[in-house]
Amino acid sequence: MTRVVVIGAGATGLFTALDLTMRGVEITLVERGDLGSGTSGKFHGMLHSGARYAVNDPQAAKECVQESKIMAEIAPHAVEDTGGLFVALNEQESAFGDRLMKGLESVGAERRELKPSEVLREEPHLNPSLTRAIWVHDRVVRGYDLLTSVALTAFKNGAKILTFTEVKGFTEKGVKVKDLASGQSYELTADHVVNAAGPWTFKLAELAGEKEVEVMPTAGTMAVFNGRVVNAVINRMRPPSDGDILVPYGEVTISGTTAKVIDDPDQVEADEEEVELLRRESSSLVPILEGRKIVRTYASVRPLVKQPGSDGRSATRDFVIRSSYRITSVVGGKLTTSRLVGEKAADVVASNLGVRGESRTSVTPLMSPEDGVELISKSLGEEMRWLVNSRKGGVDEERYSVVFPFALSMALRRASREG
Repeated sequence: MTRVVVIGAGATGLFTALDLTMRGVEITLVERGDLGSGTSGKFHGMLHSGARYAVNDPQAAKECVQESKIMAEIAPHAVEDTGGLFVALNEQESAFGDRLMKGLESVGAERRELKPSEVLREEPHLNPSLTRAIWVHDRVVRGYDLLTSVALTAFKNGAKILTFTEVKGFTEKGVKVKDLASGQSYELTADHVVNAAGPWTFKLAELAGEKEVEVMPTAGTMAVFNGRVVNAVINRMRPPSDGDILVPYGEVTISGTTAKVIDDPDQVEADEEEVELLRRESSSLVPILEGRKIVRTYASVRPLVKQPGSDGRSATRDFVIRSSYRITSVVGGKLTTSRLVGEKAADVVASNLGVRGESRTSVTPLMSPEDGVELISKSLGEEMRWLVNSRKGGVDEERYSVVFPFALSMALRRASREG
């Protein structure tokens, strides 16, 4: 038995589980894949300052301004403070910079105008014909490090986390699930269910018989270039569009992204034409990328809020929460704002259950994956402990937390089942 079942181990589901368990609610989180196997593990690595949405989506921008600072404070081990640049390559884009500066001021985002010569000293690979540049406080976040940290912190506070466990149906008393590793099916009894399945939220809602939960699944393709060719997050100085972001992620550069509304979030893959578009647009910002090798491509699906007349670009990046007496569904949001979305979802659930207490996730430091190894060492197994420890003292020691999140999530699953 558990008081609340949370469906989905993306950023929103994990932060919702963390928030509720810190309020003393018994939580079991179920995920049909691994931690972050959906949208949260397939984004472009950018922790938004709010600048991208300051002109056309100010509410989402304000949320990003607040939450990017909080995320950097509670998970410094997962965040790289690179800063960001909006770069204009022609007069039209330079003119958009005026609207951008006004928007940044209105949402309270950090910003400052830079001379092109200053920028080129710091970013020598940028197109030398740039006409205008604005600095903003974008950051880079290592997604799997963050998600593992939230999961470990939730587990430490009492949550059970069952990866590779798929919801097959709903009952009056909870959910029917199937353990995909063993093939075992069973029921989880709960007072309430949180549907935080990202782009699959509407499918779970339909399975529960709730028709009013609508999602606009929007696919995006990303291309990964060999080498870190920029130091800051680079944005094209124009309204959000395809191929207008470059993110320095570890030792590679990620180009993103496209936006195309689709019907089925299970049927998505990187589109070859879109990959070529990303190369063209990226090369206009950083000319050396024209001949640079693309080491891999991937695609993701955004769970956008469905709005009349909107498409994958114009739709808000804000979120909505739909709640009935037994199910609360979350639609929209971003990885940057996932802590806030989890807080608001937890507020609704706590109110439904009559649970008192306020959210503490904005001031609670998250465990690092390294600390988590010790927390769940008994469930790692001797071979996995040896494997983790063998990374220490080597060239990749600082990155072993990324190499082993799967091992950590499997240990969480084992410890949760045994508990």
